[in-house]
Amino acid sequence: MFTYECVLAAVLLTSPKELSLDSDGKAWACAMRPALVALALEVEILDQREHGFYFGPSHDCANDLQTLQGRYQELQAMPTLADGDRFPDRKLINDLLSMNRAYRNDLQRRLTVDLVHAEELRTALAETDQLYHIWDTVRDARCEYYYVTVRRQALSLLRELIGEESFYSGKLPPYLPVWHFPQSN
Repeated sequence: MFTYECVLAAVLLTSPKELSLDSDGKAWACAMRPALVALALEVEILDQREHGFYFGPSHDCANDLQTLQGRYQELQAMPTLADGDRFPDRKLINDLLSMNRAYRNDLQRRLTVDLVHAEELRTALAETDQLYHIWDTVRDARCEYYYVTVRRQALSLLRELIGEESFYSGKLPPYLPVWHFPQSN
């Protein structure tokens, strides 16, 4: 791809989607098909598996461009897939989430018989569910069969849930509320 194609594709892709294209603009969008797709894949607003859905020979290039422009605007501030590499893989997360659910079930069973500690158990249940939500979001971000856009949205949600400092340093909370576990001296 030539430099001018890269620059023109970047200009088209980063333009506000609200701008309507005249007939010349639509012709440019169609002519720039390969460069637009390559750039959209590079900036992670298009998944490789979606490639056939956009800018095909019989597609409306202007609508396809507007869709990608909207995605660019939506996703530009979201973390990239490389940001997700600092977190555990999906298989390990599945195992940890299974333990989280088993612990939750134990708490639920205890709640039916231990009325003395009911408030503590309800608090532990709520915290267990919060931790599940965080780790489930990590699992979505690390799930390679999800489209790029879904994974980036999950990374953005994770950043909100745990905070930027923890997110960028790769520090996740525990998968269980260990602060409720009895301490041995």
